Amino acid sequence: MQKIEKPKIIYKYESFNTRSLENLKAQSVYFGSPLDFNDPYDCAITAGIKAPTDEEIEQVRQEYVKRNDIAPKAKQEFIHFSIQQLGEMFVRIAKETFFKAKNDFLKNNGVTCFSERNDDLLMWAHYGGGYKGFCLEFSTDDKLFDKMKKVRYCSYMPKVDLVSVLLNHDWDQILNDLFCTKSIAWEYEKEWRSMHKEAGTLFGYEAKTLKAIYFGPDIGRQSMEIICLILGGQNPDVKFWRGIRSEDEFKVVFEQFTYTPYIKAKELGLR
Repeated sequence: MQKIEKPKIIYKYESFNTRSLENLKAQSVYFGSPLDFNDPYDCAITAGIKAPTDEEIEQVRQEYVKRNDIAPKAKQEFIHFSIQQLGEMFVRIAKETFFKAKNDFLKNNGVTCFSERNDDLLMWAHYGGGYKGFCLEFSTDDKLFDKMKKVRYCSYMPKVDLVSVLLNHDWDQILNDLFCTKSIAWEYEKEWRSMHKEAGTLFGYEAKTLKAIYFGPDIGRQSMEIICLILGGQNPDVKFWRGIRSEDEFKVVFEQFTYTPYIKAKELGLR
């Protein structure tokens, strides 16, 4: 997958729940199991093996014949089999190898998702707690985003080539690219992803990394105040934005506000 320059700012939608509040307090992002994703194809890709060329089959044959871990009998088969016979054998081996590597990756790795947008209606409905959650704005200067990848949207299932599967042992690169591939139906998400070697892991970020928080238009007042109290005590530079349904367009717009804790407001005669 072609490397694309990451954006300077990225957003993360959250529902209002115990986990999201704990993560805010811990100044951490949660890497969940990709097996829990809502898209039935997402991170469940059964990538096909591209039909190999005669040159690719011959390349794999030569590499296998030189390997010390291949039994002498198998080497003789590799030497004497026709290109067609080898091609069928190598494709079968590649499918089995890929299937195992993919399942191991899914069981052992965590994923967290971000978006380039903070005002998409479907994103608020799907990931922002049905407009009752919030959206975090991060600066991507933090190491949390060092290996973040842009999701690629396609109409067809991706395919990998025979040489990559059988001779290239950089499975992390191959599988990261595949698991950053989604159906074009989800293109509106403008998604970026980060992977972690362990699912169910919290990855901390510096306080200055969190730049702002955007509240969904239907979030309750008390819920919003709980979040403001958490952030006001540890992220003093974070900006607060209240979401409002636009009267002119089908979108959520935001207005900035200053949060004043209850006790302080009472002292000032505001309550």
